[in-house]
Amino acid sequence: MSEPPVSLYAEFTARDGHTDEVQRLVSRLVLEVRAEPGNVVFDAWVRTERPTEFVVFETYRDRAAFEEHLASTHCVDFNRALTPLVEGAGSTLTWLSPVGVSSS
Repeated sequence: MSEPPVSLYAEFTARDGHTDEVQRLVSRLVLEVRAEPGNVVFDAWVRTERPTEFVVFETYRDRAAFEEHLASTHCVDFNRALTPLVEGAGSTLTWLSPVGVSSS
């Protein structure tokens, strides 16, 4: 049996006056992560009614691909640059599991 994909979403809110800078960082990261061999999905969004709030949905082939993503230079650099621009200590991560579908 193969290892399941790793899926999650990350949420963060730009500090006052930093929304454009956060958007530029996220836009660049989208291109870099989508080029990773183990990435399946990497989509970034802002909340329509609250454009300082960002949501990123991510899926990786497996745990190893996710670990490679975390260790990548672009991910490390992104998180280092993002932390002072957002409220709190950075991104809030929500881990997702697939819903099993059984056939009878």
